[in-house]
Amino acid sequence: MFLDRTNSKIGQQFLYKKLRTIPKSANIKNEENIIDLFLTDVDFRISAQKKLLELQHLDAYYITTLFQDEHIKAPKWFFVTKILSFACLISIILTPIIRHFIFVFFGVFIINMIIHYWNKRNLYQYLVSIPQLLRLINVANKLFSIDRFKVLKPKLQISLQNISSIKKKMSLFRMEATMQDDYLAFVWGFIEIFKILFLLEPLFLFSVLKKLETKRKEIEDIYEFVGEIDSLISIASLRKGIVNYCNPVIVEKSKSIVSDALYHPLIFNCIENSINISNKSVLLTGSNMSGKTSFIRSIGINVVTGLTINTCFAKQFSMPRMRVFSAIRISDDLMNDKSYYFEEVITIKEMIDKSEDEKSNLFLLDEIFKGTNTIERISAGKAVLSSLAKGNNLVFVSTHDIELADLLCDEFDLYHFSEKVDKKTVDFDYKLKNGKLKTRNAIKILQINNYPEKIINEAIELSKELDKITVANN
Repeated sequence: MFLDRTNSKIGQQFLYKKLRTIPKSANIKNEENIIDLFLTDVDFRISAQKKLLELQHLDAYYITTLFQDEHIKAPKWFFVTKILSFACLISIILTPIIRHFIFVFFGVFIINMIIHYWNKRNLYQYLVSIPQLLRLINVANKLFSIDRFKVLKPKLQISLQNISSIKKKMSLFRMEATMQDDYLAFVWGFIEIFKILFLLEPLFLFSVLKKLETKRKEIEDIYEFVGEIDSLISIASLRKGIVNYCNPVIVEKSKSIVSDALYHPLIFNCIENSINISNKSVLLTGSNMSGKTSFIRSIGINVVTGLTINTCFAKQFSMPRMRVFSAIRISDDLMNDKSYYFEEVITIKEMIDKSEDEKSNLFLLDEIFKGTNTIERISAGKAVLSSLAKGNNLVFVSTHDIELADLLCDEFDLYHFSEKVDKKTVDFDYKLKNGKLKTRNAIKILQINNYPEKIINEAIELSKELDKITVANN
């Protein structure tokens, strides 16, 4: 929602797809030139936006069904409709000459009426999408007439010409849709009778659908052309409205992320952090609310937006081209009798499978295996994280388990977030710091929040005893 500044439903859908599809390679020079033009030439941008506003109706969402979904097929008996249409015409011509043909006319009319209203259900499925397709074609023609947009799809004129051959037939759907919306639809009643007589609706519908089946590529080309322009306006608007952004630098080195003044775009007055990663993954320690998860999310968001819309929320950001996987927001699946831990196990298993190919991957994990006991959590966590960090993979993981930091210090760079606790308050600075967290403040926070003194004292004594046991075991 924050990234979406589109003007049309086509642009909104295209931007959604763009954000969810990391390209294997990218030639973004043309796109960046148009974005710069939108940023510098206000009149040019407004002119394009006005054209795109013609596709802001919710019905425009359904254009994609015309090139993605299966179309309705004509029934085997459909050849009869042409015979009935011709029979109706003949009976109308011959009735004044041979009066007995009036009975033929009424018989054919009744059959045609049955077929006509049977077909209404089929027609209604396209009363939304086809009229919007006509609008899309008109908008695409207007935009393609602007030379600066032609670089996005130089061969679009061929698609526009191919689809224009069925524009007249599709106009029936626009008229029908208008009648549905107009409170004076009764004026068009005689047209309905005319359509029943000659079965125009079913004949036109299946004729158009047959043509559309062969024009899927052309419709998709037109759709992508308009969607791309709207998404570029959205990116320009996004960049205009934020304090700091940069275009990412894509590097060949597979295990490398360098960022300067990185921030999370949804956090107001977000504290900026910088990091330089090379050949190692990252393990974060720190207390709750200190900023660990938000930082990991910030890394993921910047990688995704950098690779998809060439925009990062930082002063500088460099990275390799890689796929992104996360295990951050996992919950129980009660409907399928799956616990939090089981859901996490399934998610991380998918990561392990992806880590074994030669592609570069970014794995983001928050509090790995927190749904199980301490000993097995640390043991399993260490084994899994060591496996995920191999090859071309980069891992960002947060944990409360200091033991994991000790076990993984050779494979992971250690960072932490910390806070200051005094007698009455807890203050977080949200600044990323080198090394593992060496202080613990959980019991102190309980004390600040007025937990009974008896509980606080017992917790302090137990923590001291457990520390002695840990030291002895080591």
